[in-house]
Amino acid sequence: MTSPFGPLVIIANPRAGRGKVERQLPAIERVLADAGLEYRIVRTTHPGHATEAAREALHGGERYLVAAGGDGTVHEVVNGMFVGGEPVAAGAVLGVVAAGSGCDIVRSLSLPGDAVRASHHLAGDAIRDLDLGKITFRVGSSEVSRYFANIAEAGLGAAVVARAAGLPRFLGPAKYLCGFWLSLPGFHASAVRVTADGQSYEWRAHNVVVANCRFYGGGMHISPKSEPDDGVLDALVMVGPKSDAFTMLPKIYAGAHLPHRNIVELRAGRVLLEADPPVRIEADGEILGTTPATFEAVPKAIRVKV
Repeated sequence: MTSPFGPLVIIANPRAGRGKVERQLPAIERVLADAGLEYRIVRTTHPGHATEAAREALHGGERYLVAAGGDGTVHEVVNGMFVGGEPVAAGAVLGVVAAGSGCDIVRSLSLPGDAVRASHHLAGDAIRDLDLGKITFRVGSSEVSRYFANIAEAGLGAAVVARAAGLPRFLGPAKYLCGFWLSLPGFHASAVRVTADGQSYEWRAHNVVVANCRFYGGGMHISPKSEPDDGVLDALVMVGPKSDAFTMLPKIYAGAHLPHRNIVELRAGRVLLEADPPVRIEADGEILGTTPATFEAVPKAIRVKV
């Protein structure tokens, strides 16, 4: 017996969540065995390995990929499902088992936030078509494109993610808060031009959020109006003082920060962002490159197991 989508390929980052994923794999396997599902496990060993494993599995004829870890693991698997701007295999299905230090995408998909309950959702045939965002950005003098499933940022948020990545792993989720306070004093707003579906605007801004889903940063309800299958992206441009980044935190966790006089809300299928000076970009918690960048909605790009 197996899934209607074929045997599962569990792509797991054993180091995610300070080893939480590795510790939970036996429990995940017990759920799959009890459900009579065929599977194999790929334990990733280096950055980009989940992308390689996903692409290799699809080229080999497998069609059911499961990202076990945090948003970064989901990000890598999603990017392994595309090459040259096209799906590697039409009809492939993505499962998500939240087992890392942060897996916010499951909140927008109404999936469980723990590995065991999430594993039960891997059985059956219920799926949901999910939009993706596609970013084209700069790495040095080169232009690079990546997909993101959840949320991208340019500016202070990306600087925080970059700073946090260099902090000791034993800090766990607290390293992002530490990264915030280490990044804030030296960060300065940029002059930005945002072009949303052909309409251009200019401000000074310290952060720009481009959202496909609603949550990031371990439960911050940053984009409460976003729907992951509405065919558009929600852009939030933070034009106030950088102190807004922490004074609004309680309301952001509750999703009650909008409307706000210092946040410009835009909805578009295509968003072009230019900044002077250029700013860093992150997506799904992964540092990518710098502006200028284009964010495009890719409607109904993948099928997600729910």
